[in-house]
Amino acid sequence: MTFRRGRRLTFTFEGSPLEAYEGETVAVALYAAGVSVLSWSSGLGRPRGLFCMIGKCSSCFMVVNGVPNVKTCREPVREGLAVERQRGWVPPADAAELGEVETRELETDLLVVGGGPAGLSAALEAAQQGLDVLVVDEHLRLGGQLLKQTHKFFGSVELFGGLRGFQIAGEYLKKLESNGRVRVLTQSAVYGAFRGGLVGVVGRDAHYVVKPRAVVGTPGASERYLDFANNDLPGVVGAGGVQTVMNELGVKPGERALVVGSGNVGLIISYQLLQAGVAVEAVVEILPEVGGWFVHAAKVRRYGIPILLRHTLKAVYGTEKVEEAEVVEVDEGFNPVPGSEKRFKVDLVLLAVGLEPDARLFAQCGAVMRWSPDLGGLVPLRTPGLETSVRNLYVAGDASGIEEATTAIIEGRVAALSAVSKLTEGSRAGRAAEEAERLNRFLWEEYRASPLLARARRGKQSVTVSEEEMEKVRALSPPPVSFG
Repeated sequence: MTFRRGRRLTFTFEGSPLEAYEGETVAVALYAAGVSVLSWSSGLGRPRGLFCMIGKCSSCFMVVNGVPNVKTCREPVREGLAVERQRGWVPPADAAELGEVETRELETDLLVVGGGPAGLSAALEAAQQGLDVLVVDEHLRLGGQLLKQTHKFFGSVELFGGLRGFQIAGEYLKKLESNGRVRVLTQSAVYGAFRGGLVGVVGRDAHYVVKPRAVVGTPGASERYLDFANNDLPGVVGAGGVQTVMNELGVKPGERALVVGSGNVGLIISYQLLQAGVAVEAVVEILPEVGGWFVHAAKVRRYGIPILLRHTLKAVYGTEKVEEAEVVEVDEGFNPVPGSEKRFKVDLVLLAVGLEPDARLFAQCGAVMRWSPDLGGLVPLRTPGLETSVRNLYVAGDASGIEEATTAIIEGRVAALSAVSKLTEGSRAGRAAEEAERLNRFLWEEYRASPLLARARRGKQSVTVSEEEMEKVRALSPPPVSFG
């Protein structure tokens, strides 16, 4: 993989000039320059560093050009930018001081919230079916988790087998850019849906009030945390955060790493860390067996990385960043075994302990929600066509329950086709409904038939109801918002 750096530019960090590359975020530019502490907590003044790198936590809040609480993992470096660290939450400036922001009204057939694999596939499918589409994403560029994935996908050519994640994102972006029906708002966030079917979006330079006929929500997921001593020290980073730093922006994330979690993500990243020149001391897994596929575990073991089963992270140590990590063996009841502690000299502790669906938009819209441990947490109830209890609001991807990129791509298409079947008439609506049903059969009867996907299959079954059942749910819990 080749990283194409943008032009060199200079910004200031607490009065001192720093060099960076166009296309980098402020947080990554600082990390590459050796700045590990980005802020301090409000109460105890504890240092904070990178963690999620997707704008879903507050660890990277900094003051940028005098504006506090800026998510620097999402803020692009610009020539002459002035960046300072901050302590805790800083009250924002009065609205009058910031000046007027233009409000623009937009109408679209389909609003896609999130530009990851599910959002990209939904947008392209809907546009190819003749709908006008608006895609909103918080990142600098579309692609989501695909931008971080440098490994090759398994499966058929139809499902991008043999391509790497960032290549798949590139293919989608080419097709979307050439389709005149798709508009894109990056560095923009959906902050709520309101009566009358209006959706509020805040961008860098404008405020938007969007009137969609239907919405496909694909906001993805957030990293899970782990409870251990000093778990807030800089150097404790989520798996996705490390992938962003290393795979998307080409910055070495550390020198010596400890990986916590032996699922596919933990195993794949362990190998990627080796490729980036990072020494991986061990993979730590609390369960008695490896959670990921055998092929990934075998590759990690071939490179001499020990996988410590029945072990967990007890603590990390350091002053302003991680300098050492301690793990401990656990018994069958997951209780620490006294005297079994092991210490590792590391500057990076990577948490690959799972994801939690980002279901906030659906809950705010009044969709009926269900808790599913198999899917990672709270998710919206949905029909086979992925419509929630809010009419014309669809869910796809990790927000519908944690799986992986291939199922997210398929679900994005199913949701878009379901919307097309309701928003159009005649033969076009019929063909869309038939294609959605075909993809659903493939997803349930073939793709999820693998024993490795049994948990996801069980979880998705538990939160899927028929169209008739959903009508009863709507009658019992009328949503305050509807689209169409």
